[in-house]
Amino acid sequence: MPTNDSVKKPFFTPRVVARLAILVALSVVGAFVKLPSPTGTVALDSAPAFLAGAAFSPLQGSIVGIIGHLITSLTAGFPLGLPVHLLVAAEMGVFVWVFGYLYRNVNAWVAVVVGVLLNGVFGAAIMIFIGGPGMFAALVLPLTVGSAVNILVAVVAERALVAAGLARRSKRAEKRQQQAV
Repeated sequence: MPTNDSVKKPFFTPRVVARLAILVALSVVGAFVKLPSPTGTVALDSAPAFLAGAAFSPLQGSIVGIIGHLITSLTAGFPLGLPVHLLVAAEMGVFVWVFGYLYRNVNAWVAVVVGVLLNGVFGAAIMIFIGGPGMFAALVLPLTVGSAVNILVAVVAERALVAAGLARRSKRAEKRQQQAV
């Protein structure tokens, strides 16, 4: 007879599906809060993704980040074309996963710095291959500012969820906190 420790829970439990649906809905709302940029796709859509990565799991954050970017691009009419936005959505999935992993396993502020650099600078750098150095120059500032705003909103929201008992810190963060006391 298997013990409770050896039984794997499915990833898509009703609770996780409901949580993802709510966070994607918040991404849709954030998609309409645009920040000035040449493409019109820099928005507050990724804050729920970064929140999910920090508060729940990097994978959940990635799912919300991918869908959130596609919705934001859709609201702007896919200005760079669907293939480019599919690439950027995949990139967002990776960036949010890295942020969530660092947030939950290393340090919140390390995750913030790496997340802003990945999404703002590296995200703009990928555009060099598509639109040349001019596109990078035009996107780096709005993407970096947008990344910082989204990530800081996510950190504040994660801390509020933890304080309210609606999310738990990772086991490593809890262990570090106990050692500090």
